[in-house]
Amino acid sequence: MTQRAFAIGAHPDDIEFMMAGTLILLGQAGYELHTMTVANGSCGTAHHTYDQIVTIRTEEARAAAAFAGAVYHEPLVNDIDILYEKPLLARVAAVMRGVAPELLLVRAPVDYMEDHQNAARLAVTAAFCRGMPNFPTDPPRAPVDQEVTVYHAQPHSNLDPLRNPVRPDFFVDISSVIRTKREMLAHHRSQKLWLDESQGMDSYLVAMEDASRQVGVLSGRFEYAEGWRRRLHFGFCAEDADPLVAALAGYVVTFPEAPSRRCDGRFREGA
Repeated sequence: MTQRAFAIGAHPDDIEFMMAGTLILLGQAGYELHTMTVANGSCGTAHHTYDQIVTIRTEEARAAAAFAGAVYHEPLVNDIDILYEKPLLARVAAVMRGVAPELLLVRAPVDYMEDHQNAARLAVTAAFCRGMPNFPTDPPRAPVDQEVTVYHAQPHSNLDPLRNPVRPDFFVDISSVIRTKREMLAHHRSQKLWLDESQGMDSYLVAMEDASRQVGVLSGRFEYAEGWRRRLHFGFCAEDADPLVAALAGYVVTFPEAPSRRCDGRFREGA
């Protein structure tokens, strides 16, 4: 039976910056891939009109998903309109039930901007409500009953909004797919000028590689890496469910200072 991995971000290019290496490796491991950003990128420009930038960024996101072999799901709201509220949750939940993933990749629960945090909250609650017959979705969609394991990516710069370090549970070695991750991000061409001007990212491709290298340094093992934290299992999956680690066992190492993880005895403290 095909297993499905669903990556949900806030804006077009969020997945490519923070999650794409792991997603690409999951595709190589046989997972059916799905991607969605809750917002359409409407504020990611200082030069285009609203209609122009929404069209541009939606097409860029669709092309990036196709490049990775992923099914693309349309955004739902404008930038800065990702609010944790019932109408939007009902729409995200409908998509969640339609995809019915076994593995869900989302942004960090705390990050430097509210859109990122709210997108993660919406995705997590939508997954939690996947099997509730009395939770109405928009459009209506029947509940699903399979388990889903939720993983949170690292926040930007590996810091929470108050500048406290955030340590992942484990790292995925993305060194073998860093070029593919770069090519996937490169589909978001409209963001080069915007990120240069608005956030001081001298080159968005170089910024992504630098961020992946920083996580690799944290791992103590890999040149390029992505860090992940597995969400508490209640309401989602079995206590020992860890499909990401199981699928990518040869690419995974725990945080050097973290306690041992139970995974076929493969991972030990400092391994």
